Amino acid sequence: MSAVQQDTINRSESSSTINAVASRRESRGEDENKCEVDQEKQAVRSEVHNADPPQPHHSEHPDGGLRAWLVVTGCAAGACATFGLVNAWGVFQAYYEEQILVGTSPSTIAWIGSIQYALIFLPGLVVGRIFDMGWTKTPLALASAVIVAVTFLTAECTKYWHFLLCQGIALGLACGVIFGVIMGCPAHWFKRRLGLALGIMALGSSLGGTCFPIAVRNLVERVGFKWTMRILGFIEAAFLLFQLATVERRLPPKRHTGPFFDLTAFKSPQFSLYCCSSFLAFLGIYTVLTYIDVSAASKGIDPNFSFYLLAIANACSAVGRLSGGLLADRIGPLTIMTPATFIAGILTYAWPFASSVGSNIAIAIIYGCSSGVYVSLLAAPVVRMGKTQDVGVRVGMSMTVVAVGAVAGPPISGAINAATGAYTLTGVYAGTTVMVACCFLVATRIAILGGLRGKC
Repeated sequence: MSAVQQDTINRSESSSTINAVASRRESRGEDENKCEVDQEKQAVRSEVHNADPPQPHHSEHPDGGLRAWLVVTGCAAGACATFGLVNAWGVFQAYYEEQILVGTSPSTIAWIGSIQYALIFLPGLVVGRIFDMGWTKTPLALASAVIVAVTFLTAECTKYWHFLLCQGIALGLACGVIFGVIMGCPAHWFKRRLGLALGIMALGSSLGGTCFPIAVRNLVERVGFKWTMRILGFIEAAFLLFQLATVERRLPPKRHTGPFFDLTAFKSPQFSLYCCSSFLAFLGIYTVLTYIDVSAASKGIDPNFSFYLLAIANACSAVGRLSGGLLADRIGPLTIMTPATFIAGILTYAWPFASSVGSNIAIAIIYGCSSGVYVSLLAAPVVRMGKTQDVGVRVGMSMTVVAVGAVAGPPISGAINAATGAYTLTGVYAGTTVMVACCFLVATRIAILGGLRGKC
């Protein structure tokens, strides 16, 4: 073999070796790159897995359908069993003054009712956060059991502190847990028609506030106080079981819902002004409902009729609640709440001067309609001040502020009445707090819109 041929063979072998080495290097590089890509994919999957689940857009609210309306109906049943029973406090106030707690001052007895009012709202701070964490059925079931048990226990009460513990504290707290949950549920199912949904839900409290006083008054005369409370317990159980079967949240809970006490919300001028308005309103807005039957009887109106004034006011509030919800969806909740609250304030001033049957009925009808608008839309502005996923905490904080006004209002009114021997200054006090609340509603509107014009 010649030298030239040998040199050619050597070069060919060297070239093949070089190509093989290069091929192995390229293969190793591809494997390394593939490994790096796989690691990156695994890291992305891990991040996605640990991240919060995607939240539905607001446009995904059903705003109707069988399931959504069943939720609202269940919320209405819960409102009837809780807020409706609390709205009937006036008939218990009158009965305790005349029968069981004779000799106890009206302002002292009124503390039972005002604690009920306050505790309807006070647990909202904690319950709202629990709701945002995804808990719905468990708090509803536990609170429902407590309400039924305490209603039966109230039948055995004979002393003031018995009623304070059972009907004031225990019943109020349990009602507050349920009310805190059902206030947040409609916002999960409705957006454009949220006002209507809240109005329908509030009809439940009107139904309870209308029927419970009439039932209590007539049952006490026929079967006595003990069996009256037992019958109420069975009625409560029926409403609460229906509520438990139908009420449910729609959106998934957030993994990170923030602290229980998120005071940063009060940095918002709109939220702070609205909370001030709610606090002031509840210092006086339930004064008329608490004392209208007692004040009418003190002016010579037949007690057998004056007792129905509370039922008339609660029945007429149903008109305000439903019409207020419908209008709120079109022109905004604050737009309808402000004039309605103003009318309620004027009627509170006028109430002590009603001395005839006709004038008291007129007060009950107009006041019921106007106060019904305010109460039914109480949460609507707060719901619109942030994201739906945090609605529980936001509504809960505002309800806690409301609780302070609710617990102080009726006893202050009762103390003024006891000190003066009349309801004139009581009406002046309550009416003034409601009118100042109107001013804060206007300030809230200006803070949101930058002026008075617009939908808000």
